[in-house]
Amino acid sequence: MSLRVMLSVLVLGAGYLQLICGSNPNLSLKQPGLASAGGSLNASLNSMLENNNDECDIVMNQTAAERCAFVRSTEDCKMQDGFINYLDVAFCLLPPNLAMLTISLCVVWLFFLFVILGLTASKFFCPNLSAISCSLHLTHNVAGVTFLALGNGAPDIFSAMAAFSRPHTAGMAVGALFGAGIFVSTVVAGSIALVKPFAVASRPFLRDVIFYMVAVFWTFVMLYRGTTTLGETLGYLGLYVVYVLMVIISAYIYKRQKYSVNASVQSVGPAPAEFHSSESLSEEEVTRLNAANLQHDYESEYRPLLPYCESTFQILLSSLNPVDHRQWRRKPWTWRALKILKTPVELLLLLCVPVVDPDKDDKNWRRPLNCLQMVTAPLVCVLAFQSGSYGMYLIRGEFPVWVLTLLLGFFLSAIVFFSTTNDNPPKYHSLFAVLGFVVSAVLISAAASEVVSLLHMLGVVLRLSNTVLGLTLLAWGNSIGDCFSDITIARQGYPRMAISACFGGIIFNMLFGVGLGCLVQMVKTHSNVQFVSEGSLTWTLAASLGLSLVVSFITVPLCRFHLGRPYGIFLLVFYALFLLIALLTEFGIIHYSEL
Repeated sequence: MSLRVMLSVLVLGAGYLQLICGSNPNLSLKQPGLASAGGSLNASLNSMLENNNDECDIVMNQTAAERCAFVRSTEDCKMQDGFINYLDVAFCLLPPNLAMLTISLCVVWLFFLFVILGLTASKFFCPNLSAISCSLHLTHNVAGVTFLALGNGAPDIFSAMAAFSRPHTAGMAVGALFGAGIFVSTVVAGSIALVKPFAVASRPFLRDVIFYMVAVFWTFVMLYRGTTTLGETLGYLGLYVVYVLMVIISAYIYKRQKYSVNASVQSVGPAPAEFHSSESLSEEEVTRLNAANLQHDYESEYRPLLPYCESTFQILLSSLNPVDHRQWRRKPWTWRALKILKTPVELLLLLCVPVVDPDKDDKNWRRPLNCLQMVTAPLVCVLAFQSGSYGMYLIRGEFPVWVLTLLLGFFLSAIVFFSTTNDNPPKYHSLFAVLGFVVSAVLISAAASEVVSLLHMLGVVLRLSNTVLGLTLLAWGNSIGDCFSDITIARQGYPRMAISACFGGIIFNMLFGVGLGCLVQMVKTHSNVQFVSEGSLTWTLAASLGLSLVVSFITVPLCRFHLGRPYGIFLLVFYALFLLIALLTEFGIIHYSEL
């Protein structure tokens, strides 16, 4: 999280510099002789307020005292999604001379929104998806490219869908998906090569890179044309279905080859070790077995010698405790400080999001907490979905929907409480995984909408385009967690699994992020999606991502699929150059005609 804050400060500092050093004459000091210019400014402001059709991006052209009136009277400044109108907060909450304090508080709130996104996805969304995949008896390959990819990419996908909900923020979605793609394929992949040089599996690597290049080229064509139809969007989503089928077919062929080789050498000896490690599937199985053994040893170490029966109230209190005192003693002070910041958020999530863990004997059944979640979970869904617009709806103009949901939750909770015991989970316990999946998805969507609205406000105030905000703050915030987890997996001796997660995840994020975002917008507007290009920065972003993939597609086979430290350093330098060019393009130092 500290790295995320440092990167945020870097971009925000650049925005402050652009704000201070901008060439707009309205920001210069007033001098004698400029009274007529000020009068004409007020006249033009009055005419703009009467028309009420101006874009909100020109709010910084007004004087500090007039910005609040402009925001409140301009229709484009009224946020349709999200609980908070951040433009109103930035310009109307505190006096104009304290505007920078308001923006600083918004940056702190942005940090906590990323914490909410990360916690909800990692500790509630992904475990429930894993439980659902186990209940459906899906194989590791199918679960990995469907449910697991959805769990890992939930922040990116929901952020993209939230950004596509408004034409002015669609560039943020493109910037975030392209920026995250460059970040993961260069910084994360390069860090894995630096930490643990290894020989990548040739066929999965080439398959993932080819599909990702096709997705990037398709997205580039849609941006170049400036529009997309319903058929093209469905075909865009269908490309991921083809990718899933390719993964399943490849896994089936690999298993058949593995079985034939084992059968042929059974009389001679075991199969060669390098053949068994040619795919990341065997490494995944080994990792799951090792993790299960470690968890079993860890729990058996603290298992009481005498049987102990907890009361219902004690089970509730222990279930709501997000801090494990055994881990607290072993972790460093940085982990403890971050845990203190995350504890209030995690406690609130525990109150309303059930979690089913198929790896535990009791499936994480907590009778009092699960019964409480039967009340809070539907209520949170109603109040958080579409910014609570449906929760406040009045039935026959008198009875609120949220009250009906609350009463229904109490009724179902009473049935579950009196028909179950504390020791044994009920047969329908797997349905709690579906409930947890729905609630966590709604919360992630709500948090992503707030992130997009907040970043849009920062872009307006700091005069930064939505694309640069997407490829920096939004992309970094959604990808830092994956970066640390993939590097940790590589350090533990499974670099192939980490590199597979890099490319497989960003394919899913791009295809579903853009595809579902366009599909939702088509359903709302009943028309084709229009893309508003933000000039040379968009083409720089697309060209950089395409170039990084082409370079990897050529150099990795030439290196005999060995990813070493020189290749890792090259990827990190490539990302640094891309980021430098993108920022110079954003501030007008590099123009498209000069490229």
